[in-house]
Amino acid sequence: MGLMHSILDNAFKNAKPLTINKDSKIILFSDLHKGDNSYADDFLHNMLIYQHAIKEYYDNNFTYIELGDGVELWENYSFEPIYKAHKSSFELLKLFYDDDRLYMLWGNHDMIFGDPLTVEKMLYKIFPPKNIKQKERLFNLEYHESMLLQIENTDKKIFLIHGHQADWFNYRFWKVSRFFVRYLWMPLQKWFNVKDPTSPAKNNTTLNRIEKKLKNWMLKNDNQMVIAGHTHRPRFPDPGLLPYFNDGSCVHPNSIIGLEIENLEITMVKWHFEKDEDGQNNIVKTVLAGPQKLELYL
Repeated sequence: MGLMHSILDNAFKNAKPLTINKDSKIILFSDLHKGDNSYADDFLHNMLIYQHAIKEYYDNNFTYIELGDGVELWENYSFEPIYKAHKSSFELLKLFYDDDRLYMLWGNHDMIFGDPLTVEKMLYKIFPPKNIKQKERLFNLEYHESMLLQIENTDKKIFLIHGHQADWFNYRFWKVSRFFVRYLWMPLQKWFNVKDPTSPAKNNTTLNRIEKKLKNWMLKNDNQMVIAGHTHRPRFPDPGLLPYFNDGSCVHPNSIIGLEIENLEITMVKWHFEKDEDGQNNIVKTVLAGPQKLELYL
């Protein structure tokens, strides 16, 4: 437990700060696991829903924060095939980036983005700059381990992480987990539908253990409000309970789930297909929980 607390303490101490107020509008998604358009690409079936949602958020002046595992770099060896498969989604994210409304965290499945040089090399292959000015602008993209949303004119903070910091094996030994996923569990999943035991989303015992460790850290840090991903299990506590939130994932069956912050209130939403009176499928947003005032959790 001490090691996990130390990892979380360091993530909290070194978190990227972002001040928010009643005018701030934020959407938090995580765990997209964008792949290469193959059988293992879990994001593919929700791609249209996701693109519709983030276009709506862009048009309505939201800031986009991705809490890790945006791309699947355990099952895939490089980023280029993923970019080609989901170019339209990345181009939508670039709109947020160009407006300084994009913040990216790395998770265990895209942990290589914790190295700025890796990010620069990746971008250079995809977007070779035409001049120095373009290079300087493009390569300002940063991935962070964690963020702190600081409520303006207060000492209240919301801690944003992917969540694998409380998952010892997938944090310290993520390369070992990646090896087993690539060469053992992915083939077994393909041919025999064997679940990957390294994934908390597919293993309730692991999931509960991770949540317990996060909650223990929160209790030792004055009930610090935390928003995480990683487990894929949405969490939206009632006021008065320990303020552990989880934004779910973008690989739920035929839906994506995220958390909105607007007017200093937090809301859990689901984007999904729904038939109208004429039997036509439309993409709609459903409120799953909230809105609740952030002050009730801080």
